[in-house]
Amino acid sequence: MMANPIVVITGGTSGLGQLVAIELAKRGTHLVMTARSKDRAEATKKIIKDMIPSTKVDFFFGDLSLMKDVRRMGNEISTAYPKIDVLLNNAGLHAFEQRVTSEGFAEMIAVNYLAPWLLTHALQHSLKNAGSARIVNVASEASRNHGELKLPEDLTNIAPFTSRGSSAIYGKTKLYNIMFTGELARQWTGTGISVNALNPGFNVTGLGRELWFASMLERFLNFFHIGDPRRGADIMTRLIVDPQYQAVTGGYFNVGTGHSIVPVDPGGDIAMQNKLWNCTKELLQQRGLLNYMT
Repeated sequence: MMANPIVVITGGTSGLGQLVAIELAKRGTHLVMTARSKDRAEATKKIIKDMIPSTKVDFFFGDLSLMKDVRRMGNEISTAYPKIDVLLNNAGLHAFEQRVTSEGFAEMIAVNYLAPWLLTHALQHSLKNAGSARIVNVASEASRNHGELKLPEDLTNIAPFTSRGSSAIYGKTKLYNIMFTGELARQWTGTGISVNALNPGFNVTGLGRELWFASMLERFLNFFHIGDPRRGADIMTRLIVDPQYQAVTGGYFNVGTGHSIVPVDPGGDIAMQNKLWNCTKELLQQRGLLNYMT
């Protein structure tokens, strides 16, 4: 990577995103992060600056569950940074009950899929201006438990679900991240931008934060060294900095080995990837949320 690259990170105030931000700061990266809470942003900035005082850290504030906020933050970041070297779409959540945003979207679909889709497109010109940028999307092998895909209905489905039923919906959002990665790689062929997704593996950080026994489970897993978040942060960092991943695009890579994974069907189906792309584009255009498209 070039010296002092500009890297945009979502979900960088905690968990894997914060670990990656710290690692990138050690490498001289200019960090640009989104955050909802100013207190958590300041706490994260202090952690990073205490470790690497010379790091440049900038925050843009908004709620990733609200597409108007995502579009605004994307426009603000793009205006402030005409060239962006890396976009890490890391933010995500596993909700154990249905919550509907003020814009009428299911929260998990909004945060896990629509937000990275829309933010990526809001930053497209700055990414292309870099000449050799990277987009890294955090997916998951939870995608293998995706239930039945129905397009375009899934994108606006706000039906209630139980904690047990939440797994299929979470898996579906992660499958969509993989499919988006493949289609975006084709759509932006010739731009110099590589687009790849990854499976961060099982990580204790942020585990089931909505479960009443989450803190006890986290202590238990930490005691037995299960779900070390550094492994997930490592594959994310490698996709950002290692030269080998600049040469490939549209891939899906595994924690630990860094090897390519064949996604569960229909994750690798080009026709379905294109259908998801078009359904998403049409939905966001109908809501007046796309400033431009290429």
